[in-house]
Amino acid sequence: MADLFWPGDERAGLHFTSAAFLRAMVAVESDWVGRELEVPDALDEISAEAESGGNPVIPLVRHLREQGTDVHRGLTSQDVVDSALMRMAGAAVADLRRDLARVVGGLADLASAHRETPMVARTLTQHAVPTTFGFRVAAWLTAVLDADEDLARLAFPAQLGGAAGTRAAMVELGRAVPDDVPRWHTTRSAVTRVGDALAGTTDACARIANDVLVMSRPEIGELAEGSGGGSSTMPNKANPTLSVLVRRAALTSPQLAATLHLAAVQQVDDRADGGWHAEWATLRDLVRRTLVAASQTADLVAGLVVHAERMAATLAAAGDDVLAEQRSMAAAAGHAPAPSYLGDAAAYVDQVVARAHRHLEEKP
Repeated sequence: MADLFWPGDERAGLHFTSAAFLRAMVAVESDWVGRELEVPDALDEISAEAESGGNPVIPLVRHLREQGTDVHRGLTSQDVVDSALMRMAGAAVADLRRDLARVVGGLADLASAHRETPMVARTLTQHAVPTTFGFRVAAWLTAVLDADEDLARLAFPAQLGGAAGTRAAMVELGRAVPDDVPRWHTTRSAVTRVGDALAGTTDACARIANDVLVMSRPEIGELAEGSGGGSSTMPNKANPTLSVLVRRAALTSPQLAATLHLAAVQQVDDRADGGWHAEWATLRDLVRRTLVAASQTADLVAGLVVHAERMAATLAAAGDDVLAEQRSMAAAAGHAPAPSYLGDAAAYVDQVVARAHRHLEEKP
């Protein structure tokens, strides 16, 4: 889907488009009546008519009934919209996790390859102590693994509550609903959990992008994107474009997730007046932006160029200052400083890489 306001949006494919939303709502109605319904070729008309009733289900039902099927009896509009949103979210998260698997695999390989590559650690922007690039990558990998595990724990429940959650119409019609099908008209944790997991994913992607942006500065020069972007006026530039775009997503995702929580706070009575409506486009933007960011991060990791010689040179230029802590610790322990001051960095890299391999093996 072309979007000049969000370069790269096409990476999200057809997820959470208006057409996908229409198909998902028709699928919900199809399940309810027990037969496959034809998706009306009236997207623009349904969209224009949605304003009068405040949601797209009302005009959709009219179009579906024109097919000769008595759809929707016992349901309410929120049942259809919520169930459709969860269907779309489940499909999007499945694709998102496929991209994260690419990120995990790439980072595991990178961490193993640079397990012993020396560099200087930086804390509060300043040189700290010696570390390895593999250790830095293991930190990136840990964040991605944590985010993917949060995504794996998500549930995408259908919504079947009827007009006010009591299922009165369903009971009147003799439609039994299994006890394990929830009714969550005003309990929005299903939505906020999805939002939090998506924002956590962009957090993890930004953890990588932020370091690439800093470490690819010419005066540092320790990393570079494999295919940097150009400039409209300076042909000599190779900008870290993927990192910039991933960071962009991460800067906007928390506010979208916060809007979902604000909508949850605004729930009132037995169905909300506006809080529910605020979720739809918010969730759409959050899903699509996260999909784009994960895809871009996978490409970023796959093409990342590591300048190990520059890392070693920077560490050497830092001189004895980076070993000041070692000297004081050795003095406190009553022995001479050891030849290396890397602690258990290598063991940590091995541990995280092993976790990544288990994670990939267990993934469906």
